[in-house]
Amino acid sequence: MTIKVEFQSKERFHLQYKLDKFFNSNHYLSLIPATLNGVSQVILLENPVSGLIILLGLSIASPSLGLIAFIASAIGTLVADFGGADKKQVHQGLFGFNSVLTGIAIMIFMEGSLRWVIAMAGAAVAALLTAAFMHAAKKFAYPVLTFPFIILTWFLLLSAYRFTAFQLSSDLVPQSLSQWVLDIEGTPQLFRGLIKGVAEVFLIDVFWSGVFILIAVFWAGWKYGVYTLFATAVSWLVAYLLGADFKLLNLGLYSYNAVLTMIAIGSVYNVRQRKFPFAGTLAAMASVLVTASVDTWLLPFGLPPLTLPFVLCTWLFIGSRKVLRNF
Repeated sequence: MTIKVEFQSKERFHLQYKLDKFFNSNHYLSLIPATLNGVSQVILLENPVSGLIILLGLSIASPSLGLIAFIASAIGTLVADFGGADKKQVHQGLFGFNSVLTGIAIMIFMEGSLRWVIAMAGAAVAALLTAAFMHAAKKFAYPVLTFPFIILTWFLLLSAYRFTAFQLSSDLVPQSLSQWVLDIEGTPQLFRGLIKGVAEVFLIDVFWSGVFILIAVFWAGWKYGVYTLFATAVSWLVAYLLGADFKLLNLGLYSYNAVLTMIAIGSVYNVRQRKFPFAGTLAAMASVLVTASVDTWLLPFGLPPLTLPFVLCTWLFIGSRKVLRNF
């Protein structure tokens, strides 16, 4: 068994070496893995194969979503490359992931013949915003995360109330808090809720898409996969014990921010690298409450919370570690 594993690892290493050599033989070819990294960076990972698997998962939900995700990441990467951004950051996909999410969000939350154009234009602007926020955040040593995507998407969706070219999806309806009724009827479905919580990272609720995205996370590293499953389970349980709406629970809407927060605090920005991510677990649990609060805050505007709970919780815990150094 040991010999077999070593042989597979050696073969995989040679394959990776040949692929790297091929793509690095030409500047524009090298932007292809950078584009795929932009897709995987949505989950804070840098792995082109994971990015490709995620695109397959998105295509299961809708071929147009898989296509726009790739195009949007390519646009963000090209904008950064032509703009003279740091080459390492470009190839890490750091200018692509906000573009990916913006493109997907426009395709989901908007309708009409112009949404493709709006999605691609939004992908380009997202790269510019990412660069601007990266410069601004450098002074405070905070990661930009998906904040550019959130701000840009909200502005585009709100613009639909002033321009006929922007047509909102019928699912985005402003609601009055005075008439809000919590619906807790139904049957909780733990397994489906866990998988859909992974899919909702990319704003979709298709079960098999979630399976592919989970495979992509495990491909990047078993630790990331374990953290993802643990985060969805913890957030689902917290939301359930607090009496959450079963429909939202089963759709994974209380879990996707927890997944991102867990990976961010438990691994990517975890300086001490503890065996058990205590801070990551607390951050994932906190994201459930923040998700409910942000969702309620945005009801009168008819806007989705997107990944704002993840951004807020991650910034909170990163900031606290600057004082609580053992946390």
